[in-house]
Amino acid sequence: MKEEASRGTSVAQQPSRGEAKPVKAYRGQRGKSVEERLVFGLGHRIRLRILVLLNEGTYCLEEIAQIISEPRDIVKHHLKELRGAGAIELAEVVPTRYTQKHYYRAIQMPEYSAEELAGMALEERQAVIGVAIQHMTAEVLASFWAGKMAGDPENLWLGWRWLNLDTQGRKELAEEQMRWWRRALEIEAESTNRRAKSGEEVQPMVLAMLGFLRERTAPVSPPASSFDER
Repeated sequence: MKEEASRGTSVAQQPSRGEAKPVKAYRGQRGKSVEERLVFGLGHRIRLRILVLLNEGTYCLEEIAQIISEPRDIVKHHLKELRGAGAIELAEVVPTRYTQKHYYRAIQMPEYSAEELAGMALEERQAVIGVAIQHMTAEVLASFWAGKMAGDPENLWLGWRWLNLDTQGRKELAEEQMRWWRRALEIEAESTNRRAKSGEEVQPMVLAMLGFLRERTAPVSPPASSFDER
């Protein structure tokens, strides 16, 4: 989040055409907190699939329904709910012969420095973080639900643990994470160059890296799991 983030910003980012209007709170979303809206977006498999698809690009209702093979009316309902929850945004309205086509996308998020995040109001910063968590978690759950993780045991990497650190340790860990993140982007660029020559089909991966203060303070760190050594 400090320098490189792929998705999410304020929940009121607007369409690229026409006058900017605030996002309308649709039925079921009025009065809900950022945290409640985040969980709501992840609470249904169709919403997960829509979130993952809109992470890739901009699509209209008919395209989304066709790609995820779900009835148009059901997709329309979930799009309305996701937009009301601030999980997606209207990217463009295109006039057609008899009506208008509405194109949606994942909330767009620029890169934020630590200073920019610190300068935000707490509620705004919570919204930015929430959108990033929501779309990242949607990718994780959609892959898990589809059996993609279980089908890739040789290259799957999963691991989590809490660490008890001092101030210097926290700073060193954050710096190491940033170095690792930049190296991952270099690996992607190198892979792209090789594929341009070899014609090899792309293997889409999700890379998620987190480092945050735990809600509870534990006396000791948890024991290492088998995944920690992968």
